Amino acid sequence: MEKWKCSVCGYVYNPEEGDPDGGIEPNTPFEKIPDDWVCPVCGAAKDQFEKIEG
Repeated sequence: MEKWKCSVCGYVYNPEEGDPDGGIEPNTPFEKIPDDWVCPVCGAAKDQFEKIEG
């Protein structure tokens, strides 16, 4: 599964870990996260994330 990086603060969403504090279960692909989810570090919107290549 692909990792995604917050373009505001650099937080990396790792689908294997999910975001338990944000209600996202481990092994949840980024595409399956609700659109109203925000970065757990800085609060940036989901559309501020960029896919990390490789």
